[in-house]
Amino acid sequence: MQLILLHATQTRARFKYHCKSSFRVDSLKLRLLLESCAEISNARVNAILGNVIVVFRGELEEITSLVQTALEQAKVESQGVNKKESYLALRDEIPSSAEVARAGSAFLISPFLQNPKFQLGFSAIASAPLLFSGIKETLTHGINSRTLEAMAVAISLYLKDFKTANSTNFMLALGEYIEEMTMYKSDDLLKELAKQKSGEAWVERIQDGENVLLQVSSEELKVSDIVVIGAGDTILVDGHITQGKALINQISMTGEATPTPKDYGDKVLSGTIVQEGQIKVWAESVGEQTAMARIKTYIKETLVQKSSQELNASKMADSLVPITLGLSLLSYFFTQDLMRSASVLQADYSCALKLTTPVAFKSAISNAGKEGIIIKGAKSLESLQLAEVFVFDKTGTLTKGDLEVLDVVSFEESWDKEAVLNLAASIEEHYFHPVAKAVVKAAREKHFRHFHHDEVTFIVAHGVKSEISGKCVIIGSRHFLEDDEGIVFDFYEQRISKHLKNGEMPLFIGYDKKLLGVILLKDTLRENAKKALSRLRESGIKEIIMLTGDTHQKAKQIALELGIDRYYAEVLPTQKAEILEDIMQEGKKVAFVGDGINDAPALIRADVGIGMHKGADIAKASADIVLLRDDIEVVAEARELAVAALKKVHRGFKIAVSVNSLILALASLGKLSPIQTAFMHNGTTIALLLNALRRIKI
Repeated sequence: MQLILLHATQTRARFKYHCKSSFRVDSLKLRLLLESCAEISNARVNAILGNVIVVFRGELEEITSLVQTALEQAKVESQGVNKKESYLALRDEIPSSAEVARAGSAFLISPFLQNPKFQLGFSAIASAPLLFSGIKETLTHGINSRTLEAMAVAISLYLKDFKTANSTNFMLALGEYIEEMTMYKSDDLLKELAKQKSGEAWVERIQDGENVLLQVSSEELKVSDIVVIGAGDTILVDGHITQGKALINQISMTGEATPTPKDYGDKVLSGTIVQEGQIKVWAESVGEQTAMARIKTYIKETLVQKSSQELNASKMADSLVPITLGLSLLSYFFTQDLMRSASVLQADYSCALKLTTPVAFKSAISNAGKEGIIIKGAKSLESLQLAEVFVFDKTGTLTKGDLEVLDVVSFEESWDKEAVLNLAASIEEHYFHPVAKAVVKAAREKHFRHFHHDEVTFIVAHGVKSEISGKCVIIGSRHFLEDDEGIVFDFYEQRISKHLKNGEMPLFIGYDKKLLGVILLKDTLRENAKKALSRLRESGIKEIIMLTGDTHQKAKQIALELGIDRYYAEVLPTQKAEILEDIMQEGKKVAFVGDGINDAPALIRADVGIGMHKGADIAKASADIVLLRDDIEVVAEARELAVAALKKVHRGFKIAVSVNSLILALASLGKLSPIQTAFMHNGTTIALLLNALRRIKI
């Protein structure tokens, strides 16, 4: 790969690159790579001319090295390129503002040139980029829309109709430039969401045996750091508050304009801002693992991902090119009128069909992001719209996920309720699981007395273990204590059944190989859960299903209260993906909504997985759609947005086909000149693009 510096100022540089014939540069990937560099604020790529223009800060030598590296990473083999996607692959290759100016100059000046030779030369120079790109694309990818446009201008030049040649060339260049800017606008809407915050942070660290406060860059932050954040500071990590209270402005992540109060144990996200107060945050995720960084990754994937709607539109547009060319040839055969033939060549479907669909998808995904709904690409949006069945994991989705301790039962006379609660809280306070938070909160409300213990071991989806004075403490599910740890429950069956008759969630405590007690917790239904499910039905969902570990009696009660069609009770975590598989075997498109670590397999298996705001990181990573607002109605909002976005896509598709078919028919009948055809064709495309960019209201 050869790179040549053509021109440079203190902040802007233009480079030219050359590839071997067996390789080409993926212009969109190159642009994304360059703009991800901190030293480069803006980048443009023109793959036809082999030019890269960057706006930068720093030393030119360093920028040249960055461009060279990015070019190598964006280099792909020419073999195997899908010809049917050539036009989309070349969106960064259409005219720059300089080419629009060149075409415009010829359009304005040519009429005043008296000598026909001067007019021909001037017009040919202005039209050269279009003609050469038409030849290049035809040789590389076969006959496509660029071929037709180049042929139309070439015919006008051949007939020495310079006014038509220059005006057509100018309108094509201007139209394509506006289309390019519209495409960039749709990309920029998404990239705005992906701007990652960086800077300095204050952390507490041990130095020479003392706890000191140090200021470090965001790149130096480590998991388990205690980060101190004051009013006006941006939070640079994902984590939980270990001390202090604050009002957090989360608009950049959730779209909520009203600051949210946060207290001990609450989770905070990177990219949000402390508006009032001061907090200490235990860093759970730093750097590329933070929510902000993951969103940036999702956005990059979104920029290049294509839905089946986009691929179908592209395929149809390509299939219509031979029809346009054939009508042009037939028109000339019957009329011997080259000008009418040139007019027909202008009436092409490619721009309208290939550009409006991805712009509509990207605009919808951007709108969703501003509302706290991260959609990982056009395919996910399309799958959400096609979903017929919604399956909810009950806890943390239909319920609040904020557990409350209702009662504590002790099975040992020497231990009172408060002692059992304090023992559990002493072990659980090291974790921020909803169960742990509820236990610690209840203990603190009753003058928490801490038990000194050894290191705590966390067993995923089961519970926790530790030791106190050489005696083992085990806290978790009955399955964990009875089957895995061998603690006998037989003597307490009657008392346990009595306390669990109302469907409370039990947390069992074992001490010194005996069952010590049980803490009863309750998770209340969300107030707007019924409304959210009603909105889903109104959007076209045919069936709503609930999965829960509750008893059949409790599950039936919730299903009746919320109007759920079907439920599966006493479900083990490992059974969720299997049940989902059975539902999908019925031939229905399924969306799954979950939040736990054990929901990840189901989220992956579903046609579209939706991860809740308070969900585990692995659940969010596995989901196709991630909610950044803790509100069940956001699920319905996401579905409504998907339905509205696909309606817009279909409407734009129909308009594009109808209008361009009309233009093609009129041009074939000689009712439109090449200038009029070019004007109507480009005008329609621009109008559809602007409509695709419009915000979807839900």
